[in-house]
Amino acid sequence: MEKFSIGGMTCAACSARIEKAVGKLPGVSSCNVSLLTNSMTVDGTAATNDIINAVEKAGYTAAVKGEHKKSNETNDNISDIKALKKRLLWSVIFLLALLYFSMGNTMLGLPLPQFFNNNYIAIALIELIITSVIMIINGRFFISGYKAIKNLSPNMDSLVSLGSLAAFIYSVFVLFSMTAANSADLQSKAGQLYFESAAMILTLITVGKMLEAVAKGKTTDAIKSLAKLSPKTAEVERDGKQIIIPANEVIAGDIFIVRPGESIPVDGEVLEGESAVNESALTGESVPSEKSVGSNVFAGTVNTFGFLRCKALKVGEDTTLSEIIRMVSDANATKAPIAKTADRVSAVFVPSVLAVSLVTAVVWMLITKDFGYSLSRAISVLVISCPCALGLATPVAIMVGSGVGAKNGILFKTAESLEILGRVKTAALDKTGTITKGELQVTDIIPANKTEKSELLRLAFLLESKSEHPVSKAILNYSENFEFKAEETNNFKILPGNGLEAEYKGLIIAGGNYDYISAMASVDKAIKNEAENLAKQGKTPLYFAYNGTLLGIIAVTDVIKEDSISAISDLHKTGIKSVMLTGDNEITANAIGKTAGVDEVVAGLLPQDKEKTVRNLKAGGAVAMVGDGINDAPALTVADVGVAIGKGTDVAIDSADVVLMKSSLSDLSAAVTLSRATLKNIRQNLFWAFFYNIIGIPLAAGVFVPFGITLSPAFGAAAMSLSSFCVVTNALRLNFCKIYKSKKAEENVMEIKVKVKGMMCEHCEAHVKKAIEGINGVKEAKADHKAGTVTIKAEREIDKEKIKTAVESAGYEFLG
Repeated sequence: MEKFSIGGMTCAACSARIEKAVGKLPGVSSCNVSLLTNSMTVDGTAATNDIINAVEKAGYTAAVKGEHKKSNETNDNISDIKALKKRLLWSVIFLLALLYFSMGNTMLGLPLPQFFNNNYIAIALIELIITSVIMIINGRFFISGYKAIKNLSPNMDSLVSLGSLAAFIYSVFVLFSMTAANSADLQSKAGQLYFESAAMILTLITVGKMLEAVAKGKTTDAIKSLAKLSPKTAEVERDGKQIIIPANEVIAGDIFIVRPGESIPVDGEVLEGESAVNESALTGESVPSEKSVGSNVFAGTVNTFGFLRCKALKVGEDTTLSEIIRMVSDANATKAPIAKTADRVSAVFVPSVLAVSLVTAVVWMLITKDFGYSLSRAISVLVISCPCALGLATPVAIMVGSGVGAKNGILFKTAESLEILGRVKTAALDKTGTITKGELQVTDIIPANKTEKSELLRLAFLLESKSEHPVSKAILNYSENFEFKAEETNNFKILPGNGLEAEYKGLIIAGGNYDYISAMASVDKAIKNEAENLAKQGKTPLYFAYNGTLLGIIAVTDVIKEDSISAISDLHKTGIKSVMLTGDNEITANAIGKTAGVDEVVAGLLPQDKEKTVRNLKAGGAVAMVGDGINDAPALTVADVGVAIGKGTDVAIDSADVVLMKSSLSDLSAAVTLSRATLKNIRQNLFWAFFYNIIGIPLAAGVFVPFGITLSPAFGAAAMSLSSFCVVTNALRLNFCKIYKSKKAEENVMEIKVKVKGMMCEHCEAHVKKAIEGINGVKEAKADHKAGTVTIKAEREIDKEKIKTAVESAGYEFLG
């Protein structure tokens, strides 16, 4: 895909003309031109020079985006608000002077110098001079309009310039006829002058263009705010010294320093220090992310309090921030399917308006025999027609919508994905890493034969400490809270399909499945029943024995993410069916699916099976596939919309159309809500754009004159100016779209985290949770026995003694 900056565009007819010209080139598979961003993206094998030449032959300018400064030179002055303000200021000053001479005396009785009293020719000459100055000030309309007509691609500027020029030329003709008229006819002929209309058309269109430019500028606020996040400097270690260099000069492998309050210059890995980093700009998550040795940090995020020494991993255009900016920009450069309707109309709009204007002039000339009136009707048709509103209806909504998504950590790669996601009927959800955390955790510890829980866990820790298996990692992570001593074990063995064993103090410790352990130790029926119940819940029970005696069971599972259940519930509220896809066995899959609340579970799937399942689901309507792994890539690609979890693999993210940066499934329903709001906004914009032209053009042509309703060229110009501004302003309303239904309520909740000692399993968590939630003012308590913490959400500040009493009443120790 090649990107170009385009100069000279003024309306949707221009973008349609360029797309048609470039689309004809051999090797071009697709071409999208954005009127909003003055940019073009081209897919295919066509040579760059051929593409630029095609644009220039169509009457516009083009430059490869980012290659050199020329792109700045090719941008229209219309997009430069300062230049527009200056042009508008002078236009208004001269227009007021013109109106004073043309209408001030006759309509308002304002005084004129004695020389001009009843001197209609002198007044007409002054009007001619002032109008000429206004036309020179706004000469770009005539230059652009002439070039467009010359290239057989008339645009909005062609309509404006023709309308203004027709009024001016006709007025000049009347002025010359006044020189040969007798004094009785002078006043009558002075009333046929249209100098003020010629000048007012240009001034009012300039007003509209300035309002439009200001509003359009606000639609790119998301990209601008992201770009501003990029730090300008970085403190790096070189030759044993710490020096400050421009951030764009940091290279991969550099060691950089980030002090409290500073922005992180590039993506990297923490080598030294601990801190909390505010990543809200990238993920939309307001809670700072804890960082320690081995953690990843990202450019543009802010170090809140600690000292960090990091190694640069991704720099320049490769950083996560740069990728996000690129994704948002690319989404704005593409077109949603709904935009094709406006494009088809815009392609023939201006020629059609020119034809209607000509027919209007001829018809009224035949009816009234009054050339001046016929010309006024024809000019009104020219200046009220607004192809800009049609051209902006879709892209401004897409830009604002994708910007709102980016602010909340939801990245749409294309405009098409932003539109289609709102039409999704089914969400296919990968289990591991999407619904669940993607890492095993200890959930239950059930001792046997009067063994203490701590002893069961200690011996399991000694056995698993030499294994790299995910189950071993889960037990080791859980054991960190107990600070067991690393004692020596011998003759460690891995028994594939069975488990592990090792010698400790000359005796055998063993851990594994029922068949393996039951062959060396007696397993009573009660313990076996416990294990079977755990398996039905989707957990994996592991039996442990020492010296031929059963120690008990430790169960592990890939636990469901905290927000998955509510996220799936939110999906159902939006009318979307949820289907969980997994390679797990059916028992485990059904247990997790039931807990998560999905509508359907499809288990035992290989990657190719996931793809086939998604294809089958598409028979019931549009499907969104949500995943995070390499094995999800085929399904993500074949789905109508592929959605990747931000912490997923690069392959999954590259295969997806939407990326959830916070790795939270809750963002899926938020993305659907945003998509639907954007699509609704686009439809509103298109309705008003079509409605305006359908009503405005007949009104200007004089269809309603028999009913006493008419429209002057000046009012037509004002209406045209406001139409585009209204479309853009309507799109800006998306900034106020509430995509998280409960977000405001959550903002009013205080979060308190306390440390509790003695929790060893989910049963312990339940006891502590129940005790704390019994305190008045506490909305929710989430206990984590692995971390030894309890997170409390409360409506107000809770007395520490009350929390301590609740914890101790449950039989655990409150640490503060």
